[in-house]
Amino acid sequence: MATKVHMEALSPTMEEGQLVRWLKAEGDSVANGEILAEIETDKATMELVARGEGVLRKVLLGEGGTAPVGEVIAIIAAADEDIGELIGAGGDTPTPVAEGSEAPEASEVAPAPDASSVDGPGEPGEPGARPESVETGEPDEDGERLKASPLARRLAEEVGLDLKTVSGSGPGGRIVVRDVEAARGDAGAPVLSAEAPMGGSPARVPMSGPEGAPANDFEDLPLSQMRKAIAKRLVESISPVPHFFLRITVDMTRTLAARKRVNALLEPQGDKVSINDFVLKSVAGALERHPEANAQWTGEAIRRHYRVHLGVAVAVEDGLITPVIRDANRKGLAAISREIRELAARGREKKLQPEEYTGSTFSVSNLGMFGIHEFTGVINPPEAGILAVGAIEENPAVKDGQVVVKPLMKVTMSCDHRVIDGATGARFLQTLKEMLEEPAAILV
Repeated sequence: MATKVHMEALSPTMEEGQLVRWLKAEGDSVANGEILAEIETDKATMELVARGEGVLRKVLLGEGGTAPVGEVIAIIAAADEDIGELIGAGGDTPTPVAEGSEAPEASEVAPAPDASSVDGPGEPGEPGARPESVETGEPDEDGERLKASPLARRLAEEVGLDLKTVSGSGPGGRIVVRDVEAARGDAGAPVLSAEAPMGGSPARVPMSGPEGAPANDFEDLPLSQMRKAIAKRLVESISPVPHFFLRITVDMTRTLAARKRVNALLEPQGDKVSINDFVLKSVAGALERHPEANAQWTGEAIRRHYRVHLGVAVAVEDGLITPVIRDANRKGLAAISREIRELAARGREKKLQPEEYTGSTFSVSNLGMFGIHEFTGVINPPEAGILAVGAIEENPAVKDGQVVVKPLMKVTMSCDHRVIDGATGARFLQTLKEMLEEPAAILV
């Protein structure tokens, strides 16, 4: 019996996915539970497994294409099984494949619009508008079908090239951008369009002229699934959550000295800890003492957590991700250091599992390594707080009536005022300051 392959929700917040690559091709045998494809979610690249067995008969979504959760993206069936009705009832028209990808022609996936039903050209989304991203296989003047991608057609028009003189190298002899570029004698040159092909790499702005001025005024970079999720979460946070901010300056003299001593002890093991590890350990200890700051807004109640799960912001290519150190208050410095290094490395490779980046009770973001003096973080709902950590800088300070130079670090706590009041946040920051200014305090 045929099996529809759906775009599955591979992360708790995923609404759509981008197909990175198919690990099976049409005609390949597929076993139940076998990995079919790699899907980019809003947080990581996950594996899509088969829910049936047979032969991968039809691929409906090309590499680089996106589809909402629940949409049919492929069909698995017996080699001789009729799947015509399944393709026709597979849902909405599949997302167009990336330029030049080895995927079926759109005309094979869904019937091309009947010319008689099209009133004429129009803007996208209007009645009568022919979707530019769908290959129609329109006949040329001689009545022969000319297969060419929309981007190839646009480029050919821009450079005044007759597509009938171009040989296609795409699937089924389809003319793609590289064919047009080759035909005009500059294969490999960038496309002269500021528009990026759907699901593919953005078109880069070519430089031209003696002064290196760009040929175009701008370029549009397609949104990754992660960037879409970040944008949505920020709107959900900064608009409805009543933020207020508390700042404090910490003397890091003793923490810097403690780090040297700890690293000397860890050196035989080939291990070491960072200042950020001391910050994370101190934050976890302070939250354990002040569970009122380790809390969340549920809408019906204030949920106070007694286990400390720290979300740590990590910069990745498409934005940021917050891997979680669970029970951070119960772990030592070396354990926290090893865990966050491992999680950060897999986060940058988009290989984190959902349980490794969800469920945090409080977050920490450190931009000190970039030389940022101080900044404010945006709360990650339903958490009630996030700590923004700045750089350690040599600054004058007064001690015993004398001006001395000290390594000072500024930290800023963003608080959800529905959960944390000013005095509550201040007590938490006082404890954090005490722990960082006397690192032995994190041991008691």
